Amino acid sequence: MEINELIQNIKSIDMVTNDYWLSTLDDRKKKEMEFHDKDRDIERELNLKAEDTFEKFYGNRKYYDVTKRSQEYVKRWIEAEAKGNIFLDYACGDGKHAMTAAKAGASLSVGLDISSISVENARQDASKKSLSNIKFFQADAENTKLPDNCVDRIICSGMLHHLDLSHALPEIRRILKPGGKVLAVEALDYNPLVKIYRLMTPEMRTEWEKAHILSLKDVEFAKRFFVLGEIKYWHVTGYVGGKIRPLKGILDYLDRFLERIPYVQRLGWMFTFELIKGK
Repeated sequence: MEINELIQNIKSIDMVTNDYWLSTLDDRKKKEMEFHDKDRDIERELNLKAEDTFEKFYGNRKYYDVTKRSQEYVKRWIEAEAKGNIFLDYACGDGKHAMTAAKAGASLSVGLDISSISVENARQDASKKSLSNIKFFQADAENTKLPDNCVDRIICSGMLHHLDLSHALPEIRRILKPGGKVLAVEALDYNPLVKIYRLMTPEMRTEWEKAHILSLKDVEFAKRFFVLGEIKYWHVTGYVGGKIRPLKGILDYLDRFLERIPYVQRLGWMFTFELIKGK
């Protein structure tokens, strides 16, 4: 009954008219929605390739090729935590993590995103994979309209820096069941080379995103709402291998040591941290 009620709640959220939906968003959120609608538009991406301007808007993708270890860690976390639980992919993008949870045996896997194009892409992909225990819907991550205490596990992958944490973290806590867990995967705002790259590629990010890359101060803020679990740091040097391919393996091997050294580890491109709602 709990799952059926949640599905009905999601259907009611989906029934809201687009005009009303837009009227509930402030300018910041509308800009985020417009940016991600463009970013997830497959036809636009193909056109940019044809015009040889793909690198300007999507050039950072080559660096994600070096994040295999952190991606595998996230995948293992989802597979271990999703089975038998109601799982939420919070600001799901293409819904990859929600689909991993569904395949891992989640009783229900849910994905929400502010971008209607992202949601539609995720729905089509889930349909092609014949996943019946999954739902996607468009929503404001800072005001999801979901019921209190309705999900067991949440993945926040590369999206907290798009949000106002003073609204997002209380909302995550509200919809998470007591004892529930969150895994956050974020870029880290300490490495000077990565910061310079972000400054040199302004077209790849919204203005809010540029100004809100996470630091450990944000993790301290999260501790107001959650118990902090394990923090792991990733890819101190490995991102260079995305540009200089012959160095990829060497730097990834080096990172396995650097990621364990206090303070040096903070130069990681990314970090993951677990948040737990007290019972």
